[in-house]
Amino acid sequence: MAATTAVALSAALALTACGGSSSGSAQGAAPGKPTVTSLTLGALQDVTSWDPAQAGVGNALQPYQIAYDSLLLREPDGKLSPMLATAWKYNDTKTVLTVDLRTDVTFSDGAKFDAEAAKANIDHFKKANGPQMSQLASVSEAKVVDADTVELGLKAPDPALEYYLSQAAGLMGSPKALETEAIKTESVGSGPYVMDKASTVKNSQAVFNAREGYWNKDLQKFSKVSYKVLTDITARTNALVSGQVDAAILDPKTGKQAEGARMKLESNQVDWQGLILFDRDGTKNPALKDVRVRQAINYAFDRKTILDQVLLGQGTPTSQPFGKDSGAWLDELENRYPYDPAKAKALLKEAGYESGVVLDVPLVPAFETQINVLKQQLADVGISLNAVGWSGPSFPSDVAAQKYTSMYFSLFQGEPWVAINQLASTRAFYNPFKNTTPELQAKIDAVQKGGGDSAKLAQEVNRYVVEEAWFAPLFRINQMYYHNDKVNVTPQIQQAVPSIYNYSPAK
Repeated sequence: MAATTAVALSAALALTACGGSSSGSAQGAAPGKPTVTSLTLGALQDVTSWDPAQAGVGNALQPYQIAYDSLLLREPDGKLSPMLATAWKYNDTKTVLTVDLRTDVTFSDGAKFDAEAAKANIDHFKKANGPQMSQLASVSEAKVVDADTVELGLKAPDPALEYYLSQAAGLMGSPKALETEAIKTESVGSGPYVMDKASTVKNSQAVFNAREGYWNKDLQKFSKVSYKVLTDITARTNALVSGQVDAAILDPKTGKQAEGARMKLESNQVDWQGLILFDRDGTKNPALKDVRVRQAINYAFDRKTILDQVLLGQGTPTSQPFGKDSGAWLDELENRYPYDPAKAKALLKEAGYESGVVLDVPLVPAFETQINVLKQQLADVGISLNAVGWSGPSFPSDVAAQKYTSMYFSLFQGEPWVAINQLASTRAFYNPFKNTTPELQAKIDAVQKGGGDSAKLAQEVNRYVVEEAWFAPLFRINQMYYHNDKVNVTPQIQQAVPSIYNYSPAK
């Protein structure tokens, strides 16, 4: 093992000395001390289109940040700061957001950024059918007030809109390029870097050079940024260890190899894993209508043992679906359902299911190991877990069509309103049976109208779904992002892959 590590480290040093990814001389550098001028990132997948309206979230957002500025900037701790927007303010009813804009920004094709450009992007995003189209679902109209002011009219208050304007919905492309075929293969934004199309190869790498005259030099820390597509995790690990890339996301197993090669770990908890008990009204599985059955499922799991066995301990056991950084997280819910098989059996007996319960879940390939462990622990309390066929590409539509009464999955722990509309509201994709109660709906309504108190009000939504055992969360998982010592990387709250602004040359 030690020999393997030594070979890997030697290879990395050799490649770096030959002019690897990130080192190079720069004017002003101290003699004999190279200064990092370029950044090369290992990516899980290529983008399907460079149209900003086709941007995703998390690791799927990062490549767009290289070429496109957003209206708002999300700091590493989640705070929202000015970017192309200098200020923003709601009216008293939270149905109109007035956004003031910078006046000194141009796009890479020379077009000027102004209120007309912002409106063109908002209108384009709403009709482009991108993967994050729902981020602007609450926006009914974008209206130009004057050259540097735009108003967003809302159908109803949306506590997450400002957050969305720091994400895909806030990316601004040149109005001259939007809705053209060309923007699908070549980005045209106002961002810190401009695509080097001659060096960019689909499904292999994208190369960007620092844009001359960029308005915010503080965000432009490298002369070049490259994006290598490394879908296979072994290939991604080897590329990091050998110095072909400066940073990449790995997993607990491959992380051991990276740590052996002295890569630095930036760990961040972004998702939770566990069971989603879809059919809370017992429409197709009558047992799931009884809260005692749903709670018995929660008591059946030895979360710590499962975490250690499956993810080498990389995570934190939990009983709640809302993240620790969301504002809706509650300390008293963290261990609401400790491992207690006797309690689980007693609840099943009370509910009239002493003779057993059958739970069907789709066998999602990525979670086959977890499902097998759950099957054993549920059997110990009298619950049979059946892993049924997974439908592949039609999986999302099958979930929406109520094909599954429960499933094991990994879900994002985002901002409270984002999480509510992912998990708990009647519009949520992961609430396909549209379960609700007047009590829950009142709590959700309070969050929507809560303004600055929305996150705190979402604690009551969290408490409700945990006490009613809508889910059986097992643990929040550690996202394992590694980088070499040539670059500094600051983790980004609620993101597995940091924003592009969070990288800088190591001093």
